[in-house]
Amino acid sequence: MNRHITGLILILAILIVLPLQGYAATPKETVEGGVNKLLKTLGDPSFKAQPKEQKITTLSTEIENVFDFKELSRRTLGREWKKMSAEQQQEFVQLFRQLLQGVYADRLLAYSDQKIIFDKETMLKKGRAEVQSYLQTSDGKKIPLFYRLTNKSGSWKVYDVIIEGVSMVKNYRTQFKDILAKDSPEKLLEILREKVGN
Repeated sequence: MNRHITGLILILAILIVLPLQGYAATPKETVEGGVNKLLKTLGDPSFKAQPKEQKITTLSTEIENVFDFKELSRRTLGREWKKMSAEQQQEFVQLFRQLLQGVYADRLLAYSDQKIIFDKETMLKKGRAEVQSYLQTSDGKKIPLFYRLTNKSGSWKVYDVIIEGVSMVKNYRTQFKDILAKDSPEKLLEILREKVGN
C-alpha cells in the first residue's frame, strides 16, 4: 500500500515540475508573449505617470528578456567580430545593447494603439526561426515586422528584426563596416560611447 502511495506522490511531483522545466515556448509564443507584455506595460496608467527616463529603463528591461544581444552583435559585425579582443567584444555588446534599447524604447513610447497581428512561424534551420507579424495602422495598412530568433540556451531569443524588408542587422552592419574600413575597433567603441552617453 505504501509503495502505491509513494508511486502516486512521485507521479504527481513529476507532473507538477514538468510544466515549469520541460515546457519551452515556441518562437511565435516567445515573440507574442514579449510584445504583448510590452503593450500591456505601455497601457498601464502607473507606467504612463512615470518620468521618461524611468519609462526607458522599464522598457529596456523587458526588451532584454526577448533579445539575444550577443548574437545580434556578432552577426552585425560579421567578420570584424573576430578582429576584436574579448574585452572589446564585451564592451561592444554592452554599448550596442544600450543604443538599441534607447532606439526601441523611443519608438515604443511613440506607439499609439496600432494593432499588431501575429502570423506564421517558419523554421529556417535547426535552432533558427522567423516569426512574421504585421503592424496595422489606423488607415488599414499592414507594415511587415518579421523577427528572426535563435535557440542557443534552451529558449528562443530575437537576434534580428526585419521592418518592411529591411534587416536591422544588415543596416547597422553597413554603418559599422564603413567605420571599421577606415578606423580601428577602438574608434567604433569610442563612437558608440558618445552615442549612448558613456
